Amino acid sequence: MRSIRLFLAVLLFLPVGLAAQGLSAGAAKRVITPDPLLPVSGGIGTPKKSLEKKGDLFVRAMVLEKGDVRVAFVSIDNLGWPSVLGDKSRALVKGIKPENILIAATHTHSAPDAYGFPNEKGESFADLKYLDWCVQQTADAINEAVQKLEPAALKVTTGEAKGKIAYNYYAPDLYDPRCGVIQAIASGGTRKGQILATLVNYAVHPEVLGSGQGILSPDLCGPLYDQIEAKVGGVAMFINGAQGGMVTADVRRDNGQEANTWEECHRIGELLADEALRLVAAAPVLDNPDLYCTSRRLEFPIDSDIMKYILQKSPLNYKMAKPNTVATQLNLVNVGPAQILTIPGEALPNIGYYVKRNMPTEHPFLFGLTNDAFGYMLTKVDFTSFKRYDYVSRTSLGEMTGEIYMEKALQLVKESPKPTH
Repeated sequence: MRSIRLFLAVLLFLPVGLAAQGLSAGAAKRVITPDPLLPVSGGIGTPKKSLEKKGDLFVRAMVLEKGDVRVAFVSIDNLGWPSVLGDKSRALVKGIKPENILIAATHTHSAPDAYGFPNEKGESFADLKYLDWCVQQTADAINEAVQKLEPAALKVTTGEAKGKIAYNYYAPDLYDPRCGVIQAIASGGTRKGQILATLVNYAVHPEVLGSGQGILSPDLCGPLYDQIEAKVGGVAMFINGAQGGMVTADVRRDNGQEANTWEECHRIGELLADEALRLVAAAPVLDNPDLYCTSRRLEFPIDSDIMKYILQKSPLNYKMAKPNTVATQLNLVNVGPAQILTIPGEALPNIGYYVKRNMPTEHPFLFGLTNDAFGYMLTKVDFTSFKRYDYVSRTSLGEMTGEIYMEKALQLVKESPKPTH
């Protein structure tokens, strides 16, 4: 009897998370708008001068924990966020294994150059001091999210986002209309029932404004954040999907022109936010979902002369795995019934469809431009196959990038436990 009382006493003084092995969540954000404004980059070439801003740029983080597994989902309002920068932030984070920190770029075309794109003379105009500041802001957001961890429940769902949001510029109906949502809800104390974070996963180019208007902006992501946070509270996040080739914002007008305006950013961002909230509202509350995270190293050959030039001349000092080869990190995360795979670039939608239908879940998530952003990712049958794909082929690592990714990603799926339902 004495031993039983002693055992119960020990349990009483254990931290709740350790005793119950329940799920915890925390979220935080930081503004990364440069002051003064910096030129913005929509891709290869010299950045364009910014004359004004529409909304702030952010880094946003959600941390989930269960037992000895802790995972960070991070989104940054930028065209892409190379692992050279991501690894610097990971080194500043306390309490999370570096390989469990997934850092994604939203892919706005109206933010400062984070690649260090060189021009034809080998000159780069990236502001390295600004990028170092973003590295610190990213680490600070993740560390704050860790400090805010509290008992939480989740809602997880996927479904079609309806309305005029996205289309494929090359082939209008060749895009994935599915939207995935992960929402963390406080499950204890006086904050019980409050929304902690809402993560929206959807494939679309946030390029309503583009880099040519002299506007620095998170593009449609900004109104999406504001709409979600105004309606349900917490920290809103956007992580892109398989949006390559070219799944872009549907700003088409009936007269054949495009509405490349801040008002259109609001329309699309708020519509996507409302659709995400509609979908997640009907999802069941998961009181204690399982959490699993693993990672693998991926290597890709660099066949493209353009990509070789960028990687060799960038002031970020990319490290090659071996001659003409880049290495990156592939993550697989199970969150309750959902499974997440990361994509280190802009995978074309057919790659996304193929990978998703081979994931053992009704809730497949693809986190595009995550851990790295090595240009477009095509299958070998699409590579330089027709004129429309000339540009995306030239700005990819090469013909085998998509093939290698699909093989390694689905191999990781087979080797990992299935999500629990």
